[in-house]
Amino acid sequence: MTPAAQAVRPDRQRAELAALSAPAVLFTLGMIAFPVAYTVWLGFHAFSSTGRQSFVGLGNYSKLIADSEFWHGLWVTLALYILSLVLQLVLGVWLALLLFHAKRLPGFVRSLFISPFMMPPVVAGLMWLVILDPSIGAANYVLQAVGLPPSEWLASPIWVIPTLALIDTWQWAPYVALIVLGGLQSLPPSVYEAAQIDGASAYTTFRRITLPLLLPTIVTATILRSVDLLRFFDIIYITTQGGPGNASNTLNIYGFRVGFEFFNIGYASALMLTLTAVVFGAVLALNRLRGAVAW
Repeated sequence: MTPAAQAVRPDRQRAELAALSAPAVLFTLGMIAFPVAYTVWLGFHAFSSTGRQSFVGLGNYSKLIADSEFWHGLWVTLALYILSLVLQLVLGVWLALLLFHAKRLPGFVRSLFISPFMMPPVVAGLMWLVILDPSIGAANYVLQAVGLPPSEWLASPIWVIPTLALIDTWQWAPYVALIVLGGLQSLPPSVYEAAQIDGASAYTTFRRITLPLLLPTIVTATILRSVDLLRFFDIIYITTQGGPGNASNTLNIYGFRVGFEFFNIGYASALMLTLTAVVFGAVLALNRLRGAVAW
């Protein structure tokens, strides 16, 4: 084959690959672009109870800035996000280290450790709703058995955010552990052999070697969980529906209620686009952090 023919062949292969993948790419872009564009269009309109619509421009966003419920929902969203993320990272790393060093654990036990995140959120929410019931729930029974006073858990404005964070941590800390465990298994063993020869303790090895080398993996887990936590909806809606009062009324819950209970679709779209901007901002910031800690 002549050099000219060899040069043409990769170009032809790329053209054929582009032609084959074009329908899938166009379909995917359409599935993403149309809902986003339609939501943006809705955000510029107001809808009456009779279904009539009118163009209001940035009126929904002006209303949003002056809406105290929006700022409360943003605060609840960020508080729940930060608390849940910290708990899941700490417990996820600990669980990953436990699974990594306990190599003799039976496969069934290992599967049991990571099984909660495979449970549908609806099932998890209903299960915890029964466990945390102030009257018949097992959680208060255990507290009273050890001499502690019962708690209202999800019915308390003070404890509802920590309780929701614990429920989500129970379900998703194993997911973080699975990601971190993959990172642990990819670390070079020669570094640990050198540390062992130098007489480094287990704590020093973790602080000076394991944790710095795991930072890119931990940041990746942070990005994946951030996308989900900032749009936290299912567990909250099943267990509290934003209550008691508005104590757990995140932006997602607030937008859902505005759109599907009060039928203010335009304002709900503006709320959801604002939440989307918050998610994108967090992901971009964390992605830059991942680039900074990469090795």
